[in-house]
Amino acid sequence: MYSFCYGTLNIKELLEELERNGYKSFVLTDINNTSACLETIRQANLIGLKPVVGIDFRNSVDQKYVGIARNNEGFKELNEHLSEHLHASKKFEDQAPEFNNAYIVYPLKAYMGQPLRDNEFVGVAIKDLQRLNFTPVRNIPHKLVALQPATFIHKNHFNAHRLLRAIDKNTLLSKLPVSEQSAQDAVIMPKEKLLEAYEFYSPIIENTERLLNDCGINFAYGKLANKNRQHFTDSIDNDIALLRGEAEKGLLYRYPNPSAEVLQRLEKELAIIGQKKFSSYFLINWDLVRYARHKGYYYVGRGSGANSMVAYLLNITDVDPIDLDLYFERFINTFRSNAPDFDIDFSWLDRDDITRYIFTKYGNKHTALLGSYNTFKKDSVLRELGKVFGLPPVEIDRLQSAHKTPANIDSIGKLVLKYSELIKDLPSHLSIHSSGIIISEEPITCYTATSLPPKGYPTTQFSMLEAEDIGLYKFDILSQRGLGKIKDTLSIIKHNYGKEIDIHNMKEFKEDERIKKLLSTGKCIGCFYVESPAMRMLLTKLQADDYLRLVAASSIIRPGVAQSGMMREYIVRYRNKSARERAKAELPEFYELLEETYGVMVYQEDVIKVAHFFADLTLAEADHLRRGMSWKFKERGEFSTVKEKFIANCLAKGYGEKLVYGIWNQIESFANFAFSKGHSASYAVESYQALYLKAYYPLEYMVATLNNGGGFYRMELYIHEARMHGATIAPPCVNKSPALCTIKEKTIYLGISLISELQAETVNTILSDRIHNGPFKSLYDFIKRIPISVEQVCLLIRSGAFRFTGKDKKELLWEAYSLINPIKKTNISKELFDVKPTSYTLPTLHNSWLDNAFDEIELFGFSLCSPFQLLKNEIPVKTIAADLPKYVDKTVEIVGYLVNTKTVQTIKGDRMHFGTFLDLNGYWIDTVHFPPSAKAWPFRGPGCYLLKGKVTVEFDHLAIEVQEMQRLDYLNRDDYSDVQKAELANARQGNERASAPALLS
Repeated sequence: MYSFCYGTLNIKELLEELERNGYKSFVLTDINNTSACLETIRQANLIGLKPVVGIDFRNSVDQKYVGIARNNEGFKELNEHLSEHLHASKKFEDQAPEFNNAYIVYPLKAYMGQPLRDNEFVGVAIKDLQRLNFTPVRNIPHKLVALQPATFIHKNHFNAHRLLRAIDKNTLLSKLPVSEQSAQDAVIMPKEKLLEAYEFYSPIIENTERLLNDCGINFAYGKLANKNRQHFTDSIDNDIALLRGEAEKGLLYRYPNPSAEVLQRLEKELAIIGQKKFSSYFLINWDLVRYARHKGYYYVGRGSGANSMVAYLLNITDVDPIDLDLYFERFINTFRSNAPDFDIDFSWLDRDDITRYIFTKYGNKHTALLGSYNTFKKDSVLRELGKVFGLPPVEIDRLQSAHKTPANIDSIGKLVLKYSELIKDLPSHLSIHSSGIIISEEPITCYTATSLPPKGYPTTQFSMLEAEDIGLYKFDILSQRGLGKIKDTLSIIKHNYGKEIDIHNMKEFKEDERIKKLLSTGKCIGCFYVESPAMRMLLTKLQADDYLRLVAASSIIRPGVAQSGMMREYIVRYRNKSARERAKAELPEFYELLEETYGVMVYQEDVIKVAHFFADLTLAEADHLRRGMSWKFKERGEFSTVKEKFIANCLAKGYGEKLVYGIWNQIESFANFAFSKGHSASYAVESYQALYLKAYYPLEYMVATLNNGGGFYRMELYIHEARMHGATIAPPCVNKSPALCTIKEKTIYLGISLISELQAETVNTILSDRIHNGPFKSLYDFIKRIPISVEQVCLLIRSGAFRFTGKDKKELLWEAYSLINPIKKTNISKELFDVKPTSYTLPTLHNSWLDNAFDEIELFGFSLCSPFQLLKNEIPVKTIAADLPKYVDKTVEIVGYLVNTKTVQTIKGDRMHFGTFLDLNGYWIDTVHFPPSAKAWPFRGPGCYLLKGKVTVEFDHLAIEVQEMQRLDYLNRDDYSDVQKAELANARQGNERASAPALLS
């Protein structure tokens, strides 16, 4: 299987087939790959099979030799040999190098007659036996072993193999060369039949058994496994001492007057960390964030690591576990066999340097990026197989739409569907884990060969699942643009105001009234995940004005809780005391466990509490349940292993069957989506930090948001938000704008790099020349100084970047075309005399604001005027969002500019939509489009819509249930002459343009 686009058997199928055919030992050798080794060893040991591992070394499909590890040291040698060739894209020689702890087997057809070392043999397949006596190797019987490949179980696997090879070679199946395929007899045959085939060649069997008996490989898995860097300093004792010292320093900052509870918690955590030998893990993370602070990088530590007070004291996280009652055992406890896991987010601009720091400090031999497997998905397999069979694109599209209800499909189509089922979920190639890095005590090659992808760092050939099994816990180094916003805002504030802000001062932020107001009203645009329409709605319904409520909201917004109906139940109980009392009376024991969340399971910890205290599962079993909620373990069945016991225990305690299954369904709905409380708290910390900056420095924060790629919405919305906070938005200027957006007082200058199709080289040249030679005096001066094509100059002119000249755009365009050819040279040199261009008298040229608007749409993706200004006809109604409370339960018409849509599927399979619009004054309109309306009145792209529907209110959140919807027509460039455009501009100058926000898509 991990001979990518070659093998067809998964590990479970392979082992079951070997057992069924009577084998007690086997050799696993994937082609130039060791991905399957660790998991195969783990599974084989569980069922009593003896695994021997190695590597099939090939140049493409040309088999050179097979390496077989005698022991763990031999596995390392083979991994190093493969890694060397993969890193350098180097072909394997005909003869293997010398190995001390590995056997080499040359296939008979590849053996060149060279003298064989003691550890080298010639492999003879069953098909080779008939010609064995006619080859020179008949004279060295003591050097012959059985080399019978086992790639398939039955003919369907062989057919799938051929299809995979055709996909890999990007060719039609009919044109796939035989040389690119395995032999059809490479099947797993019964052991008796195999021995019978070699019956008259007993030395081959004897040599093979002797070789296998001399091989053995073993790794510790689970609780016994810890293969990570054992100490940060020169010893474990010094690690513990350093960890205690740094934690005690952190007390002064985090808890100036520590309580007895704090001190006891510190001692407990340090004791468990020492007992589990995790001191080095904490110190390595501490060293990373220390380096980040030294470099001025902003970061957020999140995940279950937020449950650790030691992490809080070391500044790895900013979550106070005492304040939130987070118990350390969720992160590390004696029942957990898996390692702790810190997730640390850095700015997307800083992450690469953090990664470089790790590899530089710990070395490439002991450090690697974690690999991952890209698998064939159903739709992609259908398309690939369609191409292999030579189907036209239209037929492939039809198959993709029909695969759920295959009817009226021809024989080729049926083959595509049949083999797509067999091939789907097979790994297609190795990739890189999004964030994981491992640092091992022994060289990485003890466990895997490594590849060298474009990132330039060694990457394991196994995934995080095998890494955790073997005891290699990962360091998650993630990146997000939200942290770039915070970092850049702090930099702008320091530059503009000379202020240093302690962005980690969460105690002050939690009590800030401005932040509370933004939260409770959902005015969080640009602030991490709390800006989304769903989160804005939830915050409004919760009237969330405190940290704990935001922590809860961060988790209940997740699909598992929301889809189970418990999100709404949480809101009801939070806002209604009688609902809380009713829930408590119905099941007091359950409610008391979850009193903080009103008897609703919100966090992963709640599942553990319910499993342990309510269903009487052991903590180890409860932890299996927690692990099973993660997609990475779900396939192993860890989620279902405790289901029967959970239900049986609850029924035995006298709870009704309906109630018990209802609680279990809540737990099950968490699968793949649940957050730990510490993780939610970490997200809330970043949101609070962003909200603080938004509350006190909104324009600076919006500039940073624009410069970091925006967020949930399109860039135009953040420009609109800046305007709503009093900003003036100026187009780029070749004399004032840097590459990115900048702010001077309340004017935000758009960055030159925002201009579509303007080359990065041009931008860099302009900025460099401006630094060395000062501002540009005119278009002529600019063209003389900058090596640039007329097309690039025209982009700058149309964007407004030369408005400092006081000339009309059309005049500037005419001037550019007249100047560019006479004086433009590839390499500009200093001229002895300044030769002025010929001056021409131009006719009157008209350029209106409408021309500017269309230029801006083309060059920026949005216009700096209001979208309502560009409507072809007069706005039909003047209702605004502020009027909606007067129309609750009544039908209303309102015009809105579309910002965002979300499509969901009902239980019946129908599609419905949620819409987000802006009204004439730039305020939110939320809409619901139930299936009949969604079908009759679909969205027709971005723009302004006339909405008609019933105004509803739920927990103070207003929405319109849309009954009819019509997209309003926009002006075109050709709709008006220049003079008419100017007249239109004058006519509208005093009404819509003055009142409406500047926004356009």
